Parts: sequence; C-alpha cells; structure tokens
Amino acid sequence: MRTKKLKTLAVAAITLTGSSLWSVETPAQTAWSILQDATSNKSADKRASAARVLGLITRDPKAAAMAEKALEDEKGDVRAAAATALGEMDATGSIAKLRKALSDKEPKVILAAARSLVQLKDDPPAYEVFYAVLTGQQKTGQGLVASQLQGLQNPKNLAEMGVGFVPFGGVGLFAFNALTKDDVSPVRAAAANALAKDPDPQTTKALVQAVSDKSWVVRVGALQAIAKRGDPALLKNIQGAMSDDKDVVRYTASAAVIRLTNLQQASKPERETKQTKKKR
Repeated sequence: MRTKKLKTLAVAAITLTGSSLWSVETPAQTAWSILQDATSNKSADKRASAARVLGLITRDPKAAAMAEKALEDEKGDVRAAAATALGEMDATGSIAKLRKALSDKEPKVILAAARSLVQLKDDPPAYEVFYAVLTGQQKTGQGLVASQLQGLQNPKNLAEMGVGFVPFGGVGLFAFNALTKDDVSPVRAAAANALAKDPDPQTTKALVQAVSDKSWVVRVGALQAIAKRGDPALLKNIQGAMSDDKDVVRYTASAAVIRLTNLQQASKPERETKQTKKKR
C-alpha cells in the first residue's frame, strides 16, 4: 500500500514539474515582457527610458512597432525617445511616421525626428529643421509652421535639447565643455554640422555667415560643416577665420583650409585635361 502511494506521489510530482517547464519563458521572451510592460507603464519616465533603449534592437519589426506606438505617446519626452530609437534601429519602414513627427508641437520631438531622418538617409525634410535651428529662420515657405519655428528659436527649448543633440553633430568635446556656460550655441553648432551635406545654396550661405557668429562654438560647427562640404570655392570665405581670437576656431579653420586646398589641387589636373581635350 505504501509503495503504491509513493508511486502516485512521484507521478504527480513529475506532472507538476513538466507543466512548470512548459511555462518557463526564454531570456528573450522575458526581455520582451519587461520592455512591453515598461512602454505601457504609468510613469512617463519609464516609458521614455523603455522607448529609448529600443534603438539597440536593430532591424526588428517588433521593436519598430513598439517604438512607433511610443511615437504617439501623450508625453513629449516619450515621443522624442521613440523618434530617436527609430533612427538608431535603422527603421527605414518608419520614415513616413518620422516625417509626420516633424509636425509635432514639441521642439524636442521635431529635432529627434529630424536627426533620425538624416540617419535613415531621408535628408531634405530634416534639413529644414536644422536650418531653422542654425539661423532662426525658415528655409522655405513650406514645412514648419510659425509655432514650431518659434519653438526651435526659443533659447529655453534649445537648452533642453542640447545634451542629447550635441554628440550627433560631431562638434565633440569643445561643444560639450561649452554646455556648462552656454546651452544654446552647442545645439546650433550641431545643427550646422548636420547641414554639411545639404546641397542647397541657401544653406551654403547660412554656413558662411555662421563662420562669423558671435559664438565660437557655432563658428567651429560651421567650419567643420564647410570642410565636409568639400567645395574649394568656399576657401575665400573661411581663410579669415585662421586669425580668430579663439584658438580652436583657428585650428578648425586651418584644417578646413588644408582640406579644401587639397581638393582644389586634386581637381586641377582633371580640369586641365578636359580643357586640353576641348582644344583638340
């Protein structure tokens, strides 16, 4: 009788153990559960944190869908985090939603969406935003509405966007150090850097003007952008900056002059060859 009872208990134990094994989640499943719970948490800070880290999950439809949903959150910080994540995860399928986010009422969301659009190689609509940040003016009659433009000009809003935006612009340590004294200029400098590949002549003019900006951080950003543009015709516009009072501006201008001069010299033989062929 005792033996039969022990066998019955053993079978019951095996059955319970087996059922529990079936219910155990894999580490990946647990991870998704954590993120899904966090993105729907009542705390906006937690939702923003969860949306932001989604950017680490590249080329994953589920992560992109979660970020797109967060892009419609009631809180601007969450929407901005989601917009940033979509760029980092290379979510090219979300470009249309990021373009829509350029019409957001929060400047930080607009800027995050613009940054991601550049990362996703959808530059033109993003350039409108960066131009507005750099110059305080609208590039064309289309795109940003008056209230959005005012938001991108507001020093307080720019200051709030500064810490997250500066590293993207490639302005680097110089701008980062300047944040302790001036939260606005590093953002404008980063915007200048982001405009480096915009072929619009209007942007070229804005960058040239920024070389004489009152902020040395913006001058550095503009010089970096001009160097990256690779247009030797701009040499005459930056040579004067080699006499700037700020050493880092002088150094940046010198490097830009060398780069553009090298490009000019490299293209000279090609031009001469074409002229020779024409004469023949």
